[in-house]
Amino acid sequence: MIPENLYGRADSPKKPRMADLLMLTVNQICTFDMAEQQHNMADYEEARENYRIEVPEYYNFGFDVVDAWARKDRNKLAMIWTDQQGNEKKYTYWDLMTLSNAAANILLNYGVHKGDRVMLMLHRVPEWWILIIALNKLGAVVSPAPTMLTPKDIRYRVDVGQFKMMITDSENAPKVDAIYSECASLMSRLVVDGERECWISLRREMTFPAPVSTRLVKLPGMSRTRSTDPMLIFFTSGTTGEPKMVLHDQSYPLGHRVTAELWHDLRHNDLHFTFSDTGWAKSAWGKIFGQWIAGAAIFVYDVRGKFRATELLPLLERYAVTTFCCPPTIYRMLILADLDKFDLSELRHCTSAGEPLNPEVIRVWKEATGVTIYEGYGQTETVLCIGTFPPMAVKPGSMGRPSPGWVAELHDDEGRPVGTGEEGRIAIRLDPRPVGLFREYIGSKDENEASFVDGWYYTGDKAFADEDGYYWFVGRDDDVIKSSGYRIGPFEVESALLEHPAVQEAAVVGSPDVIRGLVVKAFVVLTPGFVPSESLVRDLQSHVKKTTAPYKYPRLIEFVNSLPKTISGKIRRKELRDAEMLKFQNGNNRKD
Repeated sequence: MIPENLYGRADSPKKPRMADLLMLTVNQICTFDMAEQQHNMADYEEARENYRIEVPEYYNFGFDVVDAWARKDRNKLAMIWTDQQGNEKKYTYWDLMTLSNAAANILLNYGVHKGDRVMLMLHRVPEWWILIIALNKLGAVVSPAPTMLTPKDIRYRVDVGQFKMMITDSENAPKVDAIYSECASLMSRLVVDGERECWISLRREMTFPAPVSTRLVKLPGMSRTRSTDPMLIFFTSGTTGEPKMVLHDQSYPLGHRVTAELWHDLRHNDLHFTFSDTGWAKSAWGKIFGQWIAGAAIFVYDVRGKFRATELLPLLERYAVTTFCCPPTIYRMLILADLDKFDLSELRHCTSAGEPLNPEVIRVWKEATGVTIYEGYGQTETVLCIGTFPPMAVKPGSMGRPSPGWVAELHDDEGRPVGTGEEGRIAIRLDPRPVGLFREYIGSKDENEASFVDGWYYTGDKAFADEDGYYWFVGRDDDVIKSSGYRIGPFEVESALLEHPAVQEAAVVGSPDVIRGLVVKAFVVLTPGFVPSESLVRDLQSHVKKTTAPYKYPRLIEFVNSLPKTISGKIRRKELRDAEMLKFQNGNNRKD
């Protein structure tokens, strides 16, 4: 039993506190025989039937996970941080408990209370984790933001979200200064490194005039956070329109037990490395919540400026990373290196999400490391809701099957289930509501009504399922191309193109055609060393015909230097479609 925390005990003495429940889990984890090397999921069907996540009435990740581990083992490693210059820092759970308490006291002193909204725009620096925990302990609502936001982006987010405080670093502070006077809700600004006029300095507040107390101050009126209280706001960068505000509640971290314990297959002494920026929801998937609930340590690589994927290989070796997750783009770059030069013998489990992986990448990675890459699917709005879990068989390119605790179906436009092999909309059943599903789009009535229909949440993505129940991604609802009576998903064509050595990136859209209505057009960024030519166009077309159904091949291919993307890296296919429509309307009709 850990000491009573800031919020005291639950209303009823008969209800176990989450910290007490976690202590049982901690004790069980600590007696696990690592020599057995068994997976956390022994049988997928059994897990689908019996896996449950209990959500208590009161829950707070900061107190019930970080502090609970600190009290259990004050020397337990929680994070290893390093940067591109080789600087290194290590933090135990005890360090994070005391530092977050101190940060919370500072935030309290400057008027941040339960329910207040705070935007956190930082690189991969330790302060990001410390402040996330501090804000969580206070019951404030935090919104992680990417450092690449422009002043215009920041102003939109602050205004629509009514944020009270902005936290960032000296590099990005001028962006905030540029719009501060225009944002009525923004009451204060905090900089984590150095000092700046009119800004609160975290570094100064931590030490002046004396070190701030590491015992969290309890003020009158402060109360425990319920599991249904708001916790996080992510802005989802869609390919059309302004970003939407996705609201998660205090139970959201518990949902990532599926992500970390089952998909990442984490154990209490693992060192997990998810390569993602702190501004996106993927950081919540692999850089904090599920990993620390499992008692694992996380590895953080602070990347600034120019980055080469091969920088990761010596880090995996030097720090003996045991579980690794990165997007397919990174894996495709990593297999170009001489993997035999690196000792990756401690690496035992790998995952990937974001887009399908082609079989060649999985094969080469497995031959070099001995580790299979397990794919998965989810959104800013969810935790991992579909995945390939050990010990399931891996089908390269497939997202896998619905996660334990999640019931998914594929529906037609009328909400009826589709048959095997038929394309349908990915729908998540709401009864019972899966742990980790967002509460709502804040201030977007139309979006909520379109997404939550008749007891189902519609993700906006389309897929088909094979005879084994594995899901295969097709594309976003508005990305599907209808050509000559066929329905073609851009992802499948893009994946086929990416298997060709000449293709570094590809985006596929429907281009207007007077005969077929739409034809498949591919925009291709070439791998260095290749040059555009008619013969290369024919070679790429032939390659796609052999890789997937012949009718899906791109009749048109345009070589480009780069692809239009959102700040989160999603391809703006709408921008490409609109440009093609404009060409068509201006008289550039085609007959193929």
